[in-house]
Amino acid sequence: MNGALADAIGICGSVLFIGAFAYANRAPVLNKLMFNTVNLVGAVLLLISLSVHFNLAAVVLEGAWAVIALAGLISAIRERRA
Repeated sequence: MNGALADAIGICGSVLFIGAFAYANRAPVLNKLMFNTVNLVGAVLLLISLSVHFNLAAVVLEGAWAVIALAGLISAIRERRA
């Protein structure tokens, strides 16, 4: 993967994070399923970008973000089933 494509993928991930953060701060009721899905996809996109432009601190942050979002997603799915 070339650097420009990695940058574009990383920017898409960043846009998703910003959108999710704005949504969480503006929505009267948080849709946890959507919020955590968007955060998980954003983290994965940024991790893909970081595979080309490696930065250990950012990888640790995005990895943790992805794990937390995945846990939130699982929790939201379980809540919907109950």
